[in-house]
Formats: sequence, structure tokens, C-alpha cells
Amino acid sequence: MRGPHVLAMAAALLVLAPPASPEAHEIPSHVTVHAFVKAEPDRVRVLVRVPLGAMRDIQFPQAEDGSLELGRAELELRDAVTRWILPNLELVESGRPVPPPAIAAVRASLPSDRSFVSYADALAHVTGRALAGEARLPWQQAQLDVLLEYPVRSDQSALAIRPAFARLGVEVATVLRFVTAEGVRGFEFRGDPGLVRLDPRLHQAAWHFVKLGFVHILDGVDHLVFLLCLVIPFRRLRPLIVVVTAFTVAHSIALVAAAWNLMPDALWFPPLVETLIAGSVLYMALENIVAVAPSARRRALLAFGFGLVHGFGFSFALKETLQFAGSHLLTSLLSFNVGVEIGQVLVLLALVPVLQTLFDYVVRERIGTIVLSALVAHVAWHWMADRWTALREFPVPALDAATLVTGVRVLLGLTMVGAVIWLAGRLRARTGGAAPVTGGE
Repeated sequence: MRGPHVLAMAAALLVLAPPASPEAHEIPSHVTVHAFVKAEPDRVRVLVRVPLGAMRDIQFPQAEDGSLELGRAELELRDAVTRWILPNLELVESGRPVPPPAIAAVRASLPSDRSFVSYADALAHVTGRALAGEARLPWQQAQLDVLLEYPVRSDQSALAIRPAFARLGVEVATVLRFVTAEGVRGFEFRGDPGLVRLDPRLHQAAWHFVKLGFVHILDGVDHLVFLLCLVIPFRRLRPLIVVVTAFTVAHSIALVAAAWNLMPDALWFPPLVETLIAGSVLYMALENIVAVAPSARRRALLAFGFGLVHGFGFSFALKETLQFAGSHLLTSLLSFNVGVEIGQVLVLLALVPVLQTLFDYVVRERIGTIVLSALVAHVAWHWMADRWTALREFPVPALDAATLVTGVRVLLGLTMVGAVIWLAGRLRARTGGAAPVTGGE
């Protein structure tokens, strides 16, 4: 009977015993990676700073007090670079992967070091004198700095980089700066962004933002539902063109205004816009229920007004990605709009025949319009209530100088939009514009 007692004692010892490796590295919750990229005639220099605590499964030499033994740590630091940085960093030159880089310099730095604020300071720091061997630096707090040199054919080549550092921590933010003769272009993203074109050509930026706009409109359920409400009474080509064009022009204006920082940057603004978007869907659904035969002109005006709000909603998705536009900001904005319009057209091409078939063979048009709009109104009401609850968490903006300046900017923008609409109306009246078009059959 001694067997069970021996097994129980062994299990107890395993439970009570300390871990086999008291210095086992846990996955950090937050990691920030800093990097510089600079092209030279025959090479590209990449400076990277990563918290040493993110380098797991590497036993760094430590003194009795737990500090990093700097005099004996270079081999392990280079091993950390080889295992944790090189496999997660790929450089592409003119569409072709660049061969692996040389590790030109590597060092551990104090957490208080601020040399990575500029490329020149970071380069001088990494290639300069290392910390003295007697310095006391806990390895969990140290920074790992490395200089990598990639062989390239020309400094005029189109460069792209794939920084895949997401496995360094639970949440990883990368701050990347591309240094050119004209200045520094900054990027900031979370997780793995995929291939980042450091200086995209015009067609590359355009295609990237066309895809982005197309995906965004298909993912935006509230925008698609609003589009449904707009076109339920208008399934013929002419009124459809009038209404959708007004919506397109409006959100294009809002996107340009947002790109040039002509909208509030306060924390309460995004939830306000999301609440107004839900309110626009609710309003259009209720109008479809109440109005028997709404005119295309009135619907176009509503589409324009609400399109400004939806455009600011689009801008929140676009704001973080404009950093990938390079020097082609206007082209990227227009391309994003093109992608949105392609998505809208495809949705309409699928939606209009379905509505027409529904009203021809299943239910009378008026009853079908009321039923569909009532369902949309129910959903939009819940959206608006939830978003209003989130909006109320933000304090009412104070009436200070910054708020007044923002208000003046918005009023000027609205005045300019109103002037454009008024001039367009006057021009149309002088040229003998056609009578208003009503929707429905």
C-alpha cells in the first residue's frame, strides 16, 4: 500500500515546489516598437527598438541582484534579434523581397533613454559606446536597440516593409518613421498591418484606397440600411441617379473637410456622429411610412444633408489609414470615394430588382414599403438609443476659445456648402431645369 502514499507525496511536492525557471518570461500585455527606415545608395538602414521583456525563452546573463550583466550579454542580445526581430521584419524593393540584413549593431538601453525621437540621435546611440558593464539594469526594463542593414540596388527603388511584431505581446503598437530627403513620414498601427508601402506610387495609393472604400461600405450596415431607405420609393434610373449623386457629393465634401482637419477632434464627436447616423436612418424610415409619393428633389436634399453626417462617419475609418497615402492625399480621398460608390452601385444593382420583384409578385408596393420601413425604424431606434447612451458618457463641451473656433469652422463650411447648392439651383433655373421627378410606379 505504499504506492498510493508515495504518489500523493510526490504530487504534493510538485504543487509546492517553486517553478523550475523562476525567470520564465510572461507575454507582455502592451508592447510598443519604434523603428526608423532610411534608404542609402546601396543599402537600407533600419533602426528598431523593442522592450527586452518581450523577448521570451532567452536566458539573459544576470548578476546576483537580478540586473543584466551587460559585459556578457551581447551574444544573447544578438540571439534575441535573430529569433524575435528578423523573422518578423521583411523589406521589399520594387516588389521583390530583399535578402536578410546584416546586424550592424546591437545594444541594451536604459528605459529612460530618449534617443529614438529622431533618426540621427537613434543612429548615434545604437552605434555609440555601450553601457558600462557595472551599470545596474534590470533586464525586464531594458530596451533592445538594433541597427539592421539591408542590401538594395538603389535608394530610388519603391520600398515596402512588413513589420509583423504582433506576437511580441498581447497588444503591440508599432511607430514607424520613413526618413527621406524631403522629411520624415510617420506611420502608426496596431498588430500586423501587412505590407506597408513607404512611398507608394500614385496607382498603388489609388488602388489601396479603392479597395478600402469598397470594403468599408459593404461592412457598414447602417450606411447600407440608410441607402435602402433612400431608394425604396425610387427604383427608376433617373430618380435613383439624382438621390444617390446627392448622397455621394455630400459625403465626399465631409471626407475632404475631415482630411483637412475641419471637424472637431474632441472625444464626443465620433459618438455624436454615430448617433446622428442612426437618427438619419430612423427619419428616412418614418418618412417612407408617412409620405405617399415623396419627390426626388426633396429626397435628394435629405440625402445631401444626411450624406454630410455619413461622410464624417466614413472619415473615422479613413483617418487612421490616410497615413498610407504617401504624398497622394487627394488621390487617396477620391479613390476611397470611388470604392464607396462601386460598393453602393453593386448594392443597388442587387437591391432594386429584389424590391421590384417583391412589390410585383409578393406584396403591394405601399404595404411593402410600410412593412420594410417599420422594420428598419425598429432597428434604427435601438441603434440610436444605444449610441445616445454612449454619447451621454462624454461631458458637454465647454464654451471656450477652442470650441468657438471649431464652431466657426463648421459654420463656414456649412455656409460654403449652402452657397454651392444655391448657385447650382440658380444655374439650373436659368437653364430651364426639368420639373421635379417623383418616385414610385
